[in-house]
Amino acid sequence: MNEKTTHFGFETVAEGEKHKKVAEVFSSVARRYDVMNDLMSFGLHRLWKAFTIQISGVGRGDRVLDVAGGTADLSLAFAKRVGRDGQVWLTDINHAMLSRGRDRVLDRGFALPVAQCDAEKLPFPDNWFDCVTVAFGLRNMTHKDVALAEMRRVLRPGGRLLVLEFSKVWAPLAPAYDLYSFKILPWMGDKVAHDADSYRYLAESIRMHPSQNELKELMERVGLKRVDYFNLTGGVVALHRGYKL
Repeated sequence: MNEKTTHFGFETVAEGEKHKKVAEVFSSVARRYDVMNDLMSFGLHRLWKAFTIQISGVGRGDRVLDVAGGTADLSLAFAKRVGRDGQVWLTDINHAMLSRGRDRVLDRGFALPVAQCDAEKLPFPDNWFDCVTVAFGLRNMTHKDVALAEMRRVLRPGGRLLVLEFSKVWAPLAPAYDLYSFKILPWMGDKVAHDADSYRYLAESIRMHPSQNELKELMERVGLKRVDYFNLTGGVVALHRGYKL
């Protein structure tokens, strides 16, 4: 029987191979990840994440799970909100990214629990978290529906899932966005991170990710309710929100 295939950027690969390839990308970019985020987005990623925190409704004493949390931008912001009585878990499947996130958390004076785990097999009990977030990580997951269902499972009734991800840009911006994504971004990746191929993949993975409405429908299919989304920066990024009722 032939092994199932999936996409790795514009390339078609065996499902079992994608995990390894994505791991190689993020192990390669981890050291320069934060610097490249600022350069690639012209600093806008900070505003997108601040909006996510604002929309989350997270307050003191809440439990928050940051899936694919990487270098801990969201985890740190949530830690300030939940206070001593709350709990924020920083998780990522990639050891190199998680190590940088753990170090940042400690450097800022927080002692957050950290776990290396697969979003498709979360090691947490049902109905535990008030809020689950995944920022710029869902598009790299092989089975997005399985990962979303897992995130819903660990939410308590009334809890919400927030998905911040690159999305389908406003049509008039598409030519300029394509030029930036496929020419300038790999060039920047080469000059700053010494890795043009990884940033070429990241640009391709954005194009293969579901559109705003497609992701909304996918979240609804796994049982999330009252799903809506916010287009940010002309649809370059969208924040989806869904509830477990």
